[in-house]
Amino acid sequence: MTGPGIELVLVGTALITIVVAAAYIRGVARVFLIAQAVYWTLSYIARPLVLLAVQPRPRYADNIADPRLATMGYDRGIAEVLQPVAFGLWVYAGAVVAYAIWARRHHPAPRPAAGDFVPTLAAVYALGLLGRAVTYLTGSTGQAGDVQSSNPILGFVAQLATVGAIGLIIFIRPADRRTTAALLAALLTVELLWTVVVESKTPIMSAAMAVAVRFAMYGWTRLRVVYVAVISVVGIGGFGWLQSIKQPDYIQSEVLARDSAYPPWVQPYLSILRRFDLLEAATDSYYMTMRPWMTPFEVVQHGLQSLIPAQLLGTEKLRSGTAWATEVRGSSMDMSRVSVSLADGNINEGFVIAGYAGVAAGVLFTFGLLLLGVRALQARHIVVVGLGLAITASPILFERGILGSMEVIGKSLQLVVLIWLVDMTVREYRTRTGAAKDPVSAPHEIGTVVGVRTKGWSNGTE
Repeated sequence: MTGPGIELVLVGTALITIVVAAAYIRGVARVFLIAQAVYWTLSYIARPLVLLAVQPRPRYADNIADPRLATMGYDRGIAEVLQPVAFGLWVYAGAVVAYAIWARRHHPAPRPAAGDFVPTLAAVYALGLLGRAVTYLTGSTGQAGDVQSSNPILGFVAQLATVGAIGLIIFIRPADRRTTAALLAALLTVELLWTVVVESKTPIMSAAMAVAVRFAMYGWTRLRVVYVAVISVVGIGGFGWLQSIKQPDYIQSEVLARDSAYPPWVQPYLSILRRFDLLEAATDSYYMTMRPWMTPFEVVQHGLQSLIPAQLLGTEKLRSGTAWATEVRGSSMDMSRVSVSLADGNINEGFVIAGYAGVAAGVLFTFGLLLLGVRALQARHIVVVGLGLAITASPILFERGILGSMEVIGKSLQLVVLIWLVDMTVREYRTRTGAAKDPVSAPHEIGTVVGVRTKGWSNGTE
């Protein structure tokens, strides 16, 4: 086997191993792991296969046909770039297999979170929608890859809508199934529309994963598996079409001219592949000239600073996505006239910091975040649950390294504080108006043994 075949096989078998091991893990962890495998398959398998099959010539504004890989030759370039990726995914697969073995022997069957979070989440969602509306009306929505929001306060409030939507998708449980279906459909539609507005795949991906998390908590059926698959495909697949509606004619003409260089069989998938750009980040790390990018001590320093609000820190914090664009990608491509924040990826960030040891540290850090998110979603307090929802709503489990993840966690902690304040306000209001109910007499929404409504839960199966 020549060319990149060995590396693609290693990457593919590692991803298959992750999926197989995830099948033996109950609950939310299975959802996160399978979602990671799908994400990394699109980035590290689908995109290289398209490049190898088409051998496209680099064109302006076409981020799929990387000029660096084309210059080296796609066969050799992809083979070189995927070596750290294969190593990192196998380290991750080993951690997943070890956890699956431990979980089957020692871990009890997962239980839904206890506590009536729906009123608080509804208030959080309403506040976030208000922030989104003001952001949109004032033209402050921004675009994918923007370095910073034109109005950070509005952007911060608007993030509450994503967290609230994900929380409601997971936890809301009306007695009537039709009402449930209508509410879920409405929430998913709003997230899809917001995905188009902000030109980011994260809102609809997070919403689709929230549906899967809901089913993981409350029981799987074959029909529900189909629902999640359809939502994911329609959400990501329809993104390009919905985005084209709001684009002016000259932009659509440029897109058509750019896509015309590809065969007809691959053109419908180009909008999807362009959104999963970790192969570009892997190429950045391969071509990085100054190594290491930063020392492990600097990584720890910047990571801890990311947890402190900028107002209290009193100094400018590192923006890892921007630094990656200017320093890492900038070492092999001209980024002098481009100001953008890029996804780095745990494997790629680790490789430019400490080589293969850094790759191992990066993927194990991501796995630790995954376990933190799983435990947080099953907690009994809104503060911890809010952190789990924020992790679910962010891309840190898929496309960020240690630095980017710490930035997101720092912002998430600030969101959690605001959610906590909203929760106290809602609880006080419900207590004064008599809307709050005693936990014993509360309806079976959240924190109940869901086997009452879903077959298979009482015996611990899914």
